[in-house]
Amino acid sequence: MKIIDLKCAIIGKSPVVRIVTDEGISGYGQAETWKPFLKPHVLAFRDALIGEDPTDVERVMLKIRQRGGFKPWGAAISIIEIALWDVAGKAAGLPVHKLLGGKVRDKVRVYNGSLRFPFTGYEPEDYAEDVRKMAALPEGFTIIKQPIGFHSAMKREVPNFYYGEPNKSPFHGALDRGKATEKGIAHVVACVAAMKEVLGDEIGLALDCGPGWMVPDAIRLAKELEPFNLMWLEDLITGDYVPWVNADVFREVTRMSTTPIHTGEQIYLRQNFKQLIESHAVHVIGPDPADVGGIAELKWIAEYADLHGILIAPHGTANGLLGLAALIQVSATLPSNYIAFEYTTGDPDWWYDIVEGLPNPIVKDGMIDVLTRPGMGVDLIPEKAKRYLSVEDADFFD
Repeated sequence: MKIIDLKCAIIGKSPVVRIVTDEGISGYGQAETWKPFLKPHVLAFRDALIGEDPTDVERVMLKIRQRGGFKPWGAAISIIEIALWDVAGKAAGLPVHKLLGGKVRDKVRVYNGSLRFPFTGYEPEDYAEDVRKMAALPEGFTIIKQPIGFHSAMKREVPNFYYGEPNKSPFHGALDRGKATEKGIAHVVACVAAMKEVLGDEIGLALDCGPGWMVPDAIRLAKELEPFNLMWLEDLITGDYVPWVNADVFREVTRMSTTPIHTGEQIYLRQNFKQLIESHAVHVIGPDPADVGGIAELKWIAEYADLHGILIAPHGTANGLLGLAALIQVSATLPSNYIAFEYTTGDPDWWYDIVEGLPNPIVKDGMIDVLTRPGMGVDLIPEKAKRYLSVEDADFFD
């Protein structure tokens, strides 16, 4: 089998890769919905892939892996890797988890970081009402993640939250940083208390916090939140679009509190998790398969973390339905340090009409059945997807 073409189209908001082979099998990968600018980056690898055997996934990846970088620039490489595994699974007539060593669980737990409701305010009662709605969702999530502090409009909407001015950058992930005020920290604690009053010990609560916190404030916040038994505090120091790790700084926070500290969604490749894991700089890592270098890369990182007693909760909030399939396949194979992955949805909603292979309902009691169709288990339906292609991408399925 040989690759005869590499294509990329923007479907809805998402860059979607298609690897075309001489045996009529195509493999797909999908990046986050807010990365349409990746299309030329993906297509830059076309000539390097033509003529390669897509089922030799690692051999192909060795040609292009060094051309990626921290989020968002590792995404092009990552979704090509996912598409290669999709081809390999379809060619073998097996679900991808079989090619990764086989599943160790029949259902994978997901947490809610994407099904959200409009926020009307940033007071404790607003947070309590928001998690009340999320707890009532039919998916029955057992873990909810809530943006708060520097990872939300709280930094702007709560007067004197910190000693600084929020960045007016038009880009998601603007790095607002500064020392929190006493009032700001107290406000976060009050909002957490209100949410836990609603959720009790039945639904776990995780917080997406930044990045942006200064080390003394991060330590104080983590210690003050200890009584609430949170799942984790995410990206206090770095994370999201920050192109570095700062493992030593994270370790200063982690060693001072029993509240689990989490990071990793922006990190590309295992090498950049090495210090984070080996120094026990965090309690939980959250690589995203569509940013870290793909699903095999994520599995290696998960197993290395497990050797060091570190948990994993993969990121994936905007990876779409093809990305959801990839997360299901790899999460089925991860060791027991796996907690849950971040549930991702179809955006826009018509995505559910142009794919096949998803269970109905997708999530039940916070879990998804592991997909058993060949490849990633979820496939585009060309006849239905074509109507959403731009004129520029009209030949995507040809």
